[in-house]
Amino acid sequence: MSSDDPAPAYPFTRDVGLTIDQRYRQLLHERPVSRVTLPYGGEAWLVLDHAANRTVLADRRFSRAKILGADLPRMFPQPMTQVSLLSMDPPDHTRIRRLVAKPFSQRRVEQLRPEIGRHVDLLLDDVERAGAPADLMSLVAARLPLRVICLILGVPEEDRAQFDAWSETAMSIFTRTREETAEALGHLSRYIAGLVAQRRVRPTDDLLSELVAARDGTDRLSEDELVFLGVTLLVVGHETAEKQVGNLVYTLLTHPDELAELRKRPDAVPAAVEELLRYIPVQTAHGVFPRVATEDVQLGDVLIRAGETVFPFSSVANHDPRAFDHPDELDLDRESNLHLAFGHGIHACLGSQLARLELQELVRRLLDRFPELALAVPEAELAWSTEGFVRGLRALPVTW
Repeated sequence: MSSDDPAPAYPFTRDVGLTIDQRYRQLLHERPVSRVTLPYGGEAWLVLDHAANRTVLADRRFSRAKILGADLPRMFPQPMTQVSLLSMDPPDHTRIRRLVAKPFSQRRVEQLRPEIGRHVDLLLDDVERAGAPADLMSLVAARLPLRVICLILGVPEEDRAQFDAWSETAMSIFTRTREETAEALGHLSRYIAGLVAQRRVRPTDDLLSELVAARDGTDRLSEDELVFLGVTLLVVGHETAEKQVGNLVYTLLTHPDELAELRKRPDAVPAAVEELLRYIPVQTAHGVFPRVATEDVQLGDVLIRAGETVFPFSSVANHDPRAFDHPDELDLDRESNLHLAFGHGIHACLGSQLARLELQELVRRLLDRFPELALAVPEAELAWSTEGFVRGLRALPVTW
């Protein structure tokens, strides 16, 4: 690497709450592409500015697939081996992405709005029945994303408790053993395979049936690819969606002026959700997906050599003053908002439109039904998760 300065140990601190550590801010200003020493495997490049993040996320010279099974700089003791849509490069990634694009398009997802809104209302009914103070994390945030995934896959109501239990275990890599998570993933894979087989014989109106029927000429998704896609959606999307629901409500409740204005203008909810997605640094250092340069690439004033590992940290890039005016201010009327909350380029989040719709329906209905919603405890008493790939609250007690 080009600099002779010693590369500092990374991560710098443990990510707690939604505060961006001052070390990131300093590097963003002074050295936005800089060397760091990872817990395992040696040195890598940490990329913090918005422009360079967009390059790394979109430029095919930065490979995701080359991470798999390789003894490279990383956050974990063992190299990553789990194949998913996130760890594929073209042309394999291109083929699958092309086949699934239509079922996950904005137009198709928009058709789910009434049903997702109905599920939001049912969860808010539970909040009212529980009475104040009620924990929005357990009553809403932990349940809404799974309900939406079950809606997409067509999981019958009677199977959802078991599906939920397998999902929770499969995603608990910081608190469960590798054997436990692998067993749960096996159960989920076999269950989704059964759903796929049913849809081949008896199509329904869920998105899984559309994925089963998706074709590009004579090409279509195989059973293994459909199962692989279903598990990817579940494992990748569930934790982030759950934590982001809590983060979003917490942020609104701790910005009373902005919340008051939003209550007056429900039509502004979509733009407000986009700004909240930008403003909230949802990633932890462990949640940054690395790439490997396949050839020399100039990134700003730094030359990344072929074979070197790069960590693009988009949650920090979303606070880059070169890309956003007053980036540390929550501006719910922000007009230009090219945030990277869902990534960028060919690996941009497949479920981004679905996530947007979930959050929009939740905010609209939550503010409508609970006009006096407020934190039930002092902000300093809230407990934050300190492990995992995304930041989030352990509980969010509210009153109204």
